[in-house]
Amino acid sequence: MTHYSTNHGPKIALFEPDIPQNTAAIIRTCSCLGANLEIIEPCGFLLSDKRFKRVVMDYLDEKKIKFYKSSTDFFEAKKNQRIILMTTKASISYTKFKFDKNDTILFGRESAGVPENIHKTIKYRLKIPMKNNMRSLNIASSVAIILAESLKQTKLI
Repeated sequence: MTHYSTNHGPKIALFEPDIPQNTAAIIRTCSCLGANLEIIEPCGFLLSDKRFKRVVMDYLDEKKIKFYKSSTDFFEAKKNQRIILMTTKASISYTKFKFDKNDTILFGRESAGVPENIHKTIKYRLKIPMKNNMRSLNIASSVAIILAESLKQTKLI
């Protein structure tokens, strides 16, 4: 597990990300907006992947990313913290939710979300409302929307 800055603020957590370009874009967003990033392994790619490096450019500082070897390790570390799951299966819009400055906002794997057992254990589940018949936004876009709202509500930006 890599340790990162302990500054207070929202944390973006990615569950077993599998598209390098999306993860790289999320790293850039977190870097530019001052959010901490946490990655629950395994990743579906290596950080040396050329597709990843092309998007992340010089924004990658692995010391600022916390890696968890498994979801078990992640949930053990977070047992006394609030986790918000972003999911298309939620009934509550993120616009109707009050974010706290130390929230961990969890995004599922691009190809499959999070497993049902994890989905059921998380108390706070939110969605980004979309027009009818639209399946989902790109995860990097979703992270940007939710992170901006969290930072706005908590007056951290």
